[in-house]
Amino acid sequence: MKKNYRLDKSFGPTGVIAGIILLIVGIILTPFYVSGLFLILIGSFVGLSSTSTIVDYENKRMKFSNNLFGIISVGKWVAIENDMKVGIIKSKKTWRSYSRGNRTLDITNNDFRILLYDSENRQVMPIKKVDTMDIAKKEMKEIAENLGLSSNNSLVN
Repeated sequence: MKKNYRLDKSFGPTGVIAGIILLIVGIILTPFYVSGLFLILIGSFVGLSSTSTIVDYENKRMKFSNNLFGIISVGKWVAIENDMKVGIIKSKKTWRSYSRGNRTLDITNNDFRILLYDSENRQVMPIKKVDTMDIAKKEMKEIAENLGLSSNNSLVN
């Protein structure tokens, strides 16, 4: 059984809005100008690209993927070994954009990430993004059980 856990948009919240606007404008302009196809291409790339993690529980492997245009999955499969661990880390991501008047817009996302660690406790890849620590602990135990790994509570930061 494969599960796909969505993580983030590649260009952040402001990039998504700008990309969707370009996509809509390109769709409107395409019947009149061929250059509208270029706007559709750029808008769909910026507005729809995202990252996710695909977990194949049957074959014990994971893939961190960049989803170009929202559908083309690019990434490399990593085999899950018995000495790997699953842990939780608090994530605080800030997206910053500037207006033409040089004013900043900061958007901060606070969440908890369930991560895969190797045998030496180094981060390999994020698995899942959740909102609260309680949900993160529950999901960590479930993922570790399904993969046959240990959920190391000492890795909770």
